[in-house]
Amino acid sequence: MRQVGFELRPWEDGGSEFVPLVNGVSLVELITRYERGEGLDPAGGYAGLVLDNFSSIRGYLVGEPSTPYALLGCNCGDMGCWPLQAQIHADADTVTWDSFRQPHRPDWDYSGFGPFVFDRAQYDEALQLLN
Repeated sequence: MRQVGFELRPWEDGGSEFVPLVNGVSLVELITRYERGEGLDPAGGYAGLVLDNFSSIRGYLVGEPSTPYALLGCNCGDMGCWPLQAQIHADADTVTWDSFRQPHRPDWDYSGFGPFVFDRAQYDEALQLLN
């Protein structure tokens, strides 16, 4: 299993963004490397999600498996502009991020990225940083 973390960073309007970390590495960095390696253009352009846009970030990041969730947004701050989406599956023991996609480029193949499986207790503990 992997370790999840969330880094809080100041956002330009005075709020905060959060960036998911997988084994201590920013998801922004991981996906940018993957997209470049696959020759996807434009590669990257992602940022964390602005925390003020969520009433319950814990509820959002535990998710419903039938809905794709943005784990990253655009570096302009608009979550819908250039999101990296994934399915989030949670049970009593694990949380899994899989089926990654860029909805504005439906032909891009992310089958080689993830899945990322986290221990549920460690995941819930990491989410406490965002409350």
